[in-house]
Amino acid sequence: MKGFSNREILIWLSSLNIGNRNIRKVMEQFPQLIDFWELPANCIYNLNNISDEIKEKIIASKNESYINRLFDLISKHNIDVITVFDREYPESLHHIYDRPKVLYIKGRVLKEDYISLAVVGSRRATSYGKWATEKLVKELVDLGVTIVSGVALGIDSIAHRAALEGKGRTIGVLGNGLDIVYPKRNRDLYGEIASNGAIITEYFLGTPPLAHNFPQRNRIISGLSLGVLVIEAKERSGSLITAQHALEQGKEVFALPGNINSIYSRGTNALIKEGAKLVTDIDDIIEEIYELQKNKMEKKKKEIDCSGLSPLEMKVFQLIKEGPIHADSIAYSTGLDISTVYSILTILELKGMIKEMSGRTFTLL
Repeated sequence: MKGFSNREILIWLSSLNIGNRNIRKVMEQFPQLIDFWELPANCIYNLNNISDEIKEKIIASKNESYINRLFDLISKHNIDVITVFDREYPESLHHIYDRPKVLYIKGRVLKEDYISLAVVGSRRATSYGKWATEKLVKELVDLGVTIVSGVALGIDSIAHRAALEGKGRTIGVLGNGLDIVYPKRNRDLYGEIASNGAIITEYFLGTPPLAHNFPQRNRIISGLSLGVLVIEAKERSGSLITAQHALEQGKEVFALPGNINSIYSRGTNALIKEGAKLVTDIDDIIEEIYELQKNKMEKKKKEIDCSGLSPLEMKVFQLIKEGPIHADSIAYSTGLDISTVYSILTILELKGMIKEMSGRTFTLL
């Protein structure tokens, strides 16, 4: 029988839909999967902590013909496959519990997608939820944030579309195979996301959208993101499961407050009670995530018009652009006396370019 690589054997195991945890059990017993591939059937039956049903599925498919058909199918559907053995595997997922061993992808995951935020919520979005999602997502995209969600109806779809309308990147994470569009009305959205980001799943082609897949899928949504923003949610919902995954992964959780009489705000209001960050504008998110603070500062630097500044004003302003700085440090760096520095700082404040923080420290407005 032809020898296969660890990577190919891992993809074979994934294609059997035996579950990520069963694959992990195999990998724990056989760190080199090529040793597992060469194992005779009677030895596979003696494996620990794996059901007989799974063992039989493994044995029935453990042949060269099956694997050749498997990779032909992947090629036919023009799918990229990334495994934990690959350099392209998202760094953020390496650090989560029960990380997916294999990812099937339509589109591309880029290095800059590391700066991302998950936006999730109810499938029955209210007009308030829709408005808030569009507003916040477009402002996030304007800061270079990739929006991650689950391609479900309601808030998920609104978040993806708002990201696309804002000319930003977005990633959709599925609870089924890439060849199945669920929900069906999102067929066009699938294509748009794949062209401006990526559609991702850990489930092999042909896997239907079974209910138990979605709570599992949610750990990938939060895992890919620096934080999770819950827009609207009932007291029991998939969005709250995503928020729980985020907490377990050490990620930030944000929630939009809502009407106390609305069933679609009970989940988000409960999250806020339990310690999630209340969000009324984008700054509530930015102040909790360093990468967004950095992006906001860079964006400000590009947008500020310095054409009307004198040479000395420009000299002082350039120092402040580098980051918050004390007035005394400005005087020391420029060689100007402190009274001249304060005069220039006042002019820059009046022009709406900088602001004073506590303790005579200045930063961009």
